[in-house]
Amino acid sequence: MEAGNPSSSGVEEPLDPQTERALGFVQMLLEKMEMDAEVSLAPDDGEGSADEIRLEIEGPDAGRIIGKRGSVLEAIQYLTTRVAHKPGEPRKHIAVDAEGYRARHEDQLADMAKKLARRVAKEGKVITFDPMTARDRRVVHMALKDIQGVRTESHGEGPDRRVQIIPVKGAAAPTA
Repeated sequence: MEAGNPSSSGVEEPLDPQTERALGFVQMLLEKMEMDAEVSLAPDDGEGSADEIRLEIEGPDAGRIIGKRGSVLEAIQYLTTRVAHKPGEPRKHIAVDAEGYRARHEDQLADMAKKLARRVAKEGKVITFDPMTARDRRVVHMALKDIQGVRTESHGEGPDRRVQIIPVKGAAAPTA
């Protein structure tokens, strides 16, 4: 487990309490699961934001931590969020990834959404995705927010919530 963030001067900066709780919880979970893997803060690649804690799990057992279609990883992220957030603190978004799985998945989802958006803009027909997690819905909304000729909406409740890509009448053809 990492103790802090290296600053530009190479000196370790102390972690905020939410980050410490998140790192400590995932490390404890990996030990209890008897997984040969380590958790650390993901390096700052410019993708994250100041209100986000990004954890990366790496090691021989990291593939098992992902689970079928990311289900175990999703559960770990949910539990980590519940443990790390305390009342009265500003909430930071927590993202837990293993061997880059989530990043690859999100890139593929965004690419697919853009292709479908071009089709919606061209054909004028609504496309509705299968139910997806809140994080996946957000990926679709963010990927399409600047695409001309379409808009997105989420419909449904709980695990049945879906994203729709809807043509915007009178809009020009998509630019992306």
